[in-house]
Amino acid sequence: MAGLIQGTLQALHLASTPQTPTPEQVAELRTEYKKYDQDHVFAFWDELSNAEKRALFDQLSGFKPARISCLAKEALQPPLPAENPTVEPLPQNVTASILDSDPAAIKAWYESGLEVIGRGEVAVILMAGGQGTRLGSSDPKGCFDIGLPSHKSLFQLQAERIIKVQKLAAAKVGNEKTAIVPWYIMTSGPTRGPTEAFFEKNKYFGLDKENVILFEQGVLPCISNEGKILLQTKSRVAVAPDGNGGIYQAIIVSSVLTSLQTRGIKHVHAYCVDNSLVRVADPTFIGFASSKSVSLATKVVRKRAANESVGLIILKNGKPDVVEYSEIDEATCEAKDERDPSILKFRAANIVNHYYSTEFLESIPEWVHALPHHIARKKIPYCDPATGEEISPAKPNGIKLEQFVFDVFPRIPLEKFACLEVRREDEFSPLKNGKGSKEDNAETSRADVMEQGRRWMVAAGATVVSENADETGVEVSPLISYGGEGLEEIFKGKEVVAPAKVESVLKDELE
Repeated sequence: MAGLIQGTLQALHLASTPQTPTPEQVAELRTEYKKYDQDHVFAFWDELSNAEKRALFDQLSGFKPARISCLAKEALQPPLPAENPTVEPLPQNVTASILDSDPAAIKAWYESGLEVIGRGEVAVILMAGGQGTRLGSSDPKGCFDIGLPSHKSLFQLQAERIIKVQKLAAAKVGNEKTAIVPWYIMTSGPTRGPTEAFFEKNKYFGLDKENVILFEQGVLPCISNEGKILLQTKSRVAVAPDGNGGIYQAIIVSSVLTSLQTRGIKHVHAYCVDNSLVRVADPTFIGFASSKSVSLATKVVRKRAANESVGLIILKNGKPDVVEYSEIDEATCEAKDERDPSILKFRAANIVNHYYSTEFLESIPEWVHALPHHIARKKIPYCDPATGEEISPAKPNGIKLEQFVFDVFPRIPLEKFACLEVRREDEFSPLKNGKGSKEDNAETSRADVMEQGRRWMVAAGATVVSENADETGVEVSPLISYGGEGLEEIFKGKEVVAPAKVESVLKDELE
């Protein structure tokens, strides 16, 4: 009996232990890499432990050397750009603006959006692969506390907006069971574990665990300036996330698309984690896009000044596209709108906030491999394949390949594309820079959230007073109000002493 038990335990141990690849498997993979002059990645194979061999083999098996070599060649020897592209603002028939649209139309979009959310047809995809390194934090950026009185993280603010919009939609359709907005969170490899732990520690901020789905964006090998795959160590290739444009491949590889289809999702809202004012699953945006039956829609804010360094959503050679500030000349930047000379002609600033129809996402396999890759020249630590020495370069020695989420725009027929301009002060406050920077930092994000709450309170009929000129804001919990609604009944005629924190609908709980 003892021998039987011991044999069974040994069998279980062998079954659970990753097996070293066979010589034949290694030879086959090595031949594939050699065909594209990349077999240096096997330079230290014979020195590796069995566990290291298994890990390197698995990593290399996940790449296609033919494609990597092709991407490297295209990146290092790019074709000459087309001369003098035709650049125009998007035509009026595919655009609308919250700033000057008929209030009745805006209300209709909002009500329509609530209805489709209430029917369970809307999901959200969050791009949250970034770490808070530039903010002085080693945690995922979504864990960051911008300094609000509540000390809520970006993840918590966004989770609570989902909870609130679900309640608004449930009231609209009279059914709490169908008014569910699943939240798909795209992490990178380094942020996957910490993000999952953060959500578990905080009990998913009140959301049902089964409706918060984490998945990872892909990675691509880092390439030397000579087009060679860089080793990070003797047993590992140096890799980097494939950019926010990796969302499309990740949706397919991770089975997110299958999940959307299974849940009956028809409309998807995608955005970046670092916007402290983002309206998650925005009913107005969903209603606007779905009413036009478009494949893709995008939100923009009005460019603040001609020299603001932002990407612009435009019509380039007759197709929707994004042009970077550095790609257009001064005269174009400063051109005025012929219909209204008080505003810029090119003013639609990209904020990476998009709508997709699920029907369009189903077409990803048809075009995802045709999307371009962009290069970022970086100082990439590497292992010298000749000596085994690990080197930290003093200057850029290679490139990281990435895709941008807007690379798909030119593939969208104009009649299937739409653009909605929203108020910057209501919907866009990016968190990009560390403490002490001039803009887009924790201090500006906090101030924007608090100022929005103050405006909401004043609009609701409250009087906001403060003894400190530097602290005039009010933090309104997303659980109380999604976009300023529902406050008048509680606060009209009341005095609110700033800085204040509104966490409850009960008047005596105003802090």
